[in-house]
Amino acid sequence: MTAPVILAVDGNSLVHRSFHAQAHSAYRRADGRQAWAVRGLLGQLAAAADRACADAIVVGFDDPTASVRRERWPHYKAQRRPKRPTPVQIEAVKALEAQLTTQAAAFDAALAALEEERRELEARRRELETRYAEERSRLREALRRARSRLG
Repeated sequence: MTAPVILAVDGNSLVHRSFHAQAHSAYRRADGRQAWAVRGLLGQLAAAADRACADAIVVGFDDPTASVRRERWPHYKAQRRPKRPTPVQIEAVKALEAQLTTQAAAFDAALAALEEERRELEARRRELETRYAEERSRLREALRRARSRLG
């Protein structure tokens, strides 16, 4: 059995890259909000997963409220105003959450089907063990009777 391939991705980097690379498309949602970065992010994730034959994808985004760098070096970027998540980041997270929820539901359904199959196989195994034990007893009894007749 081969180990599963897990694709780990820097979400902030891909969203930023997609935002600038796809801006020319001006792709927007029906309500007019920008969506080209999310579209680009999902397209890149799909292409990378396909190339890597990934079994799972993990997308990480920076925590806007905490970081190891800020804890270790409190003066790092201390002069900057705190950043709020951009609409692109929020939409990317929402899109990924929706996709992951769908995949989780499919995974749960597959697990349930496998569990049902395992239970059926276990019941079949017990049935076969019982039949084997009964047949073995019957054959031993027949052998005992045959030996007793032969003397």
